[in-house]
Amino acid sequence: MRNVVLSIRRQLPLVLLGAGIAVSTLPNLAFSAGGEGGSNSIPTCTKGKVYDTRSKKCVSKNSSAVPDKDRTEYAYALTQAGRYEEALEVLDTLKNPNTKEAWNYRGYATRKLGRTDEGISYYKKSVAIDPKYAMVREYLGEAYVIKGQIDLAKKQLMVIKSICGTTCEEYEDLHEAIENPSNI
Repeated sequence: MRNVVLSIRRQLPLVLLGAGIAVSTLPNLAFSAGGEGGSNSIPTCTKGKVYDTRSKKCVSKNSSAVPDKDRTEYAYALTQAGRYEEALEVLDTLKNPNTKEAWNYRGYATRKLGRTDEGISYYKKSVAIDPKYAMVREYLGEAYVIKGQIDLAKKQLMVIKSICGTTCEEYEDLHEAIENPSNI
């Protein structure tokens, strides 16, 4: 799914231009995949705002009208856009931060900020909530690869295999990370 979204993101300006829509007139939005295996694409907003799926608008990140599910998916969209600090700020606004997705995305953002051990601690909280959550297993495995703990990464790969087989994206991505650690 992530590869499809990236492909769409690259092709969108060309499609819009082909349709006679001037790309420069579009709002500053970047589309990213949201949620586990989600097909939803949500835009990212300017700093200090979150995307509200009900109003289909960017609103203040402190707005009480935006539910935790939207905030969590928006934080994931921010991580995919490389906006890790902002993702953590959004996760800090959750009413219930104790979900598998919230802990996973918090782990991902902190790992990407170079705080791998902290990221691992958040991944483990996600695993404790749902041991069969393949995405967190992938990211935890990648964290172990970064730390040079390939044996632990391979254990996560085997868990992913038991969850969704060898053709799911999480298995393929972690396998690639183990084979080519410089690509993480």
